[in-house]
Amino acid sequence: MLVVGLGNPGAQYEGTRHNIGVEVVELLASRHGGRLRKSKELALTDEVHVGGRRLALAFPQTYMNLSGDAVGLLVKRYGIEDPAHLVVVHDELDLPVGRLKLKMGGGLAGNNGLKSIKAHLKSAEFGRVRIGIGKPPSSQRGADHVLRHPTKAERTELDVVVQEAADAVELILSDGFEAAMNRYNARRAGD
Repeated sequence: MLVVGLGNPGAQYEGTRHNIGVEVVELLASRHGGRLRKSKELALTDEVHVGGRRLALAFPQTYMNLSGDAVGLLVKRYGIEDPAHLVVVHDELDLPVGRLKLKMGGGLAGNNGLKSIKAHLKSAEFGRVRIGIGKPPSSQRGADHVLRHPTKAERTELDVVVQEAADAVELILSDGFEAAMNRYNARRAGD
């Protein structure tokens, strides 16, 4: 299985709402003795073993809107022929802060990173681990909201959901996507 955390490269983007998917991939690498390193696939990558199963981890270095450039290369490198063996972890404006929702295939909710991946794979039937970052205040554009750092209260909630999202990825690997959806989609923020 290949897990891709979406975000933007560069120190100025670390800790922003848009890079929450990257935080999950970094946590998974850390939990399982891995370390993301530069690869020729336009991404930071590593492979770890979780419960005897191989898990490839990646953080595209192409910026969010061009994520498909890296994902297309990564899918080839890791021999991912079934899009269901690709899981993309990303921020989601349409979910409240701290809410975690898993989804297989479906719409792209205006996420340009997902649009780019679909264009390269010619399929939207990959798994998603969606992490709620909430809608921006009416005075702020969505692009400004995602590129800013969360408030202190939001950061506390996001730290918890990053752990839960990593747990969800591990459950997908061990028990399958449906089992993980049944467990995590039934939960509500604060449960």
